[in-house]
Amino acid sequence: MTAYASRRNLPVNVGSLFGLLWLAVTFAIIIGPLITLAAKTSPSALIAAFSQAGAAAPVLISLGSAALALLAITIAGTAIAWRISRGKGAIPRIAELAVMAMLLMPPLVIGLLLIFMAGPLTPIGAALSKIHLSATNTFFALVIAEVYEAGPYYVLGAAAAFSSVDRALEEQATMLGDSAARRFRRIVLPLAGKGIATSLAMAWARAVGAFGAVIIVAYHPYGLPLQIWVSLNESGLPAALPYALALILVALPIPLIMFEVSRRARD
Repeated sequence: MTAYASRRNLPVNVGSLFGLLWLAVTFAIIIGPLITLAAKTSPSALIAAFSQAGAAAPVLISLGSAALALLAITIAGTAIAWRISRGKGAIPRIAELAVMAMLLMPPLVIGLLLIFMAGPLTPIGAALSKIHLSATNTFFALVIAEVYEAGPYYVLGAAAAFSSVDRALEEQATMLGDSAARRFRRIVLPLAGKGIATSLAMAWARAVGAFGAVIIVAYHPYGLPLQIWVSLNESGLPAALPYALALILVALPIPLIMFEVSRRARD
């Protein structure tokens, strides 16, 4: 009886071992680029790269532009997300389709369209020049490009978070005399907050790493993605790796932390 049970359990054990092996290989393949980057970038190379004059400027530019882009996305995107999640009729659906189209559109195409929409030879570009702004090759242009690349990620995620809130709770608050602002502050935000925060974290990562639209409309000043591109073309792969590691350290921690917080909240 014992021998029979052992033979019967053998396929299960072999299957478990095969599953663990498959999981380990898959995980190694997924994080292989990160392992390679860590192995190829020594602390001395990082110190040498960022001890040069002006070497930290791309980091500061990326941090500043992404922060401003995230502020603009939060202000405008929250209103759009709320309208998409709660509005009725054609307008909210059209807005949702427009945001989805921006999400799916190749970033290079977004950059080209931004040039045609707000470049120096357009009416918008002329209006901007009157207040000493330009939507091309300026810090302002960098922020605009990041907003267009990262905004859809926040809007669609926030809309899903708003939609997950039980409407019955809001209706009860309405019957108790709460205003719309009070309902939003006391009911909607606490219940949708984790989803909104996760969406913001994803938008942050996309804004910091924006490249396609940025290289078209804001080649200067250099943020981290463009600095990686320039270093790669001018000096080769070893010169670009320290900036690649810096970009990962700037972009990834916040989304990963928010994902873990949301996972624990679900559990």
